Amino acid sequence: MDLESAVLSRPVLRRGGRREWFRVARSELESHRAEQAQPVARDREDRMIDALERMEENQRVELAANEVYDRWRATARDTKGRVLKGNSKPYSPPELPEGVINMSDPDSRVMRTQGTAPRQAYNAQASVNDRQIVLAAEVSIAAADFGQLGPMFETTMRELSEQGVTEKPEVVLADAGYWHTAQMQKITDRGIEVLVPPDGNMREGKRRGWEDGIYQAMRDTLTSDHGREVYAQRKITIAPVFGQIKYNRHIDRFMRRGRAAAQSEWRLVTATHNLLKLHSHWTASTA
Repeated sequence: MDLESAVLSRPVLRRGGRREWFRVARSELESHRAEQAQPVARDREDRMIDALERMEENQRVELAANEVYDRWRATARDTKGRVLKGNSKPYSPPELPEGVINMSDPDSRVMRTQGTAPRQAYNAQASVNDRQIVLAAEVSIAAADFGQLGPMFETTMRELSEQGVTEKPEVVLADAGYWHTAQMQKITDRGIEVLVPPDGNMREGKRRGWEDGIYQAMRDTLTSDHGREVYAQRKITIAPVFGQIKYNRHIDRFMRRGRAAAQSEWRLVTATHNLLKLHSHWTASTA
């Protein structure tokens, strides 16, 4: 993969400093791995070798990102042509690979949900319509839902288009964890209403810096008669889908290893969910 060109193509790096260059470089590496969709080796010794190669690759990516950042920092100028100032402390990359990799499934990550202990997991994503039919199903290695709204929306629209559905949704609903201003704006620009609360259920009061502007405008929308009525649909659409899969069907863990395998398994699970739902709708309409 051409790491240097990938990193330099991200203008957001001008605001994030060295850490942001590392973050984007790791993101590009993970995207590259996802595209390769390499299966997890069955033999333990093979998995150990693969884990070591991953750690070494992680370090090479960090070293490359650090080199590119230093080169950019030395020649970069602000919007007025001045040399960049600010905190540019010397940085010495580690000589040996650092970090921890799970030996059973190196693609997975340690994640934690409310009320549960940390565990190796994937973040299973799904979008549904008002009949609890799953329209798109994806697997992410990021524990947080932040940043998933845009990709899931685009995947949903692509899946609908491939099935010949040209009608676009009227509204997109998501919980507070999906708030992403830029992604929400892109969806809104396409004439689709987006309702995402800026405050999580566990938070008391408003998040610092999120008191006014678009955040308060969204609060006002959600507390209006229209907002309450529409957003209430989320509790009877997406929430029951995960409840039915995890608690009624007792599917609460992946049986296969590797991101590609887990994603295939998740899509199979959601496909069988759709078959059960379609059967229920059909029997209800013929009764």
